[in-house]
Amino acid sequence: MTNLLWLQGGACSGNTMSFLNAEEPTVCDLVTDFGINLLWHPSLGLELGTNLQTMLWECLLGKIPLDILVFEGTVVNAPNGTGEWNRFADRPMKDWLSDLSQVANYVVAVGDCASWGGIPAMSPNPTQSEGLQFLKRKEGGFLKKEFRAKSGLPVINIPGCPAHPDWITQILVAIATNRIGDIALDDLHRPQTFFNTYTQTGCTRNIHFAYKASTTEFGQRKGCLFYDLGCRGPMTRSSCNRILWNRVSSKTRAGMPCLGCTEPEFPFYDLKPGTVFKTQTVMGVPKDLPTGVNKKDYALLSIVAKDTMPPWAEDDFFTV
Repeated sequence: MTNLLWLQGGACSGNTMSFLNAEEPTVCDLVTDFGINLLWHPSLGLELGTNLQTMLWECLLGKIPLDILVFEGTVVNAPNGTGEWNRFADRPMKDWLSDLSQVANYVVAVGDCASWGGIPAMSPNPTQSEGLQFLKRKEGGFLKKEFRAKSGLPVINIPGCPAHPDWITQILVAIATNRIGDIALDDLHRPQTFFNTYTQTGCTRNIHFAYKASTTEFGQRKGCLFYDLGCRGPMTRSSCNRILWNRVSSKTRAGMPCLGCTEPEFPFYDLKPGTVFKTQTVMGVPKDLPTGVNKKDYALLSIVAKDTMPPWAEDDFFTV
């Protein structure tokens, strides 16, 4: 039996909603097939009031082994480092997190906010929010750079706004079955099995990307979303087009640009007017280019690609 405790800080509950929609495996599978004992969850836990506080203290005292501590949302430090703006079970949530992380075998940050602060950590950050072990791309965060759970691993980050449900459940299964050692973490503590490739990998619009054939409207089924609508698929590490959402689709397949929500810089340009869903350019060249491409090569590639683009590259390939 693997005991799992799920707590929530400054969050919109989007990752909980995503988690409850997991399919491979489902949340029920975690319990029935993989022996995960859900001690408590904000949406599923039965304990209230004194009973919940008693259970939390028994985890701290070692009476209840805490195998996995999952945290969703930011660590709220306001006001003035006290954390009083986010209280839970008669204490600031950050105090529970600080204590429970010391007794947990594994600590998992689910979603952008828990991983590195997300939208709440945008300037001016009135809630003094930060991630568990990162603040944006800077390593440290609430638990500090040196933190290691009892297993010896740092916080395992599963970013996204929200994170894909199966990313969450598959990592929980890997822990419960003692297979987490087979999964390498990248420099941002993300499981490489999900974050080694880019969102563009598997995108149905790759042929349009190659020929610089653009789309300028949401929902269109042809054209690349990178050149005009600000899609960040070529520079965002995720498996959204390999492990489809609901096993059906993804943002780019539905005609919606990737927002880069698995990267610490999300939201890019801090949501300033005129920057959302619009590719920022300088003399026609995007400010942010696909990873590994320089401006000179990009300019040359663009000329060649447009000159050699076949007429069918702009066809609606979903037409039946």
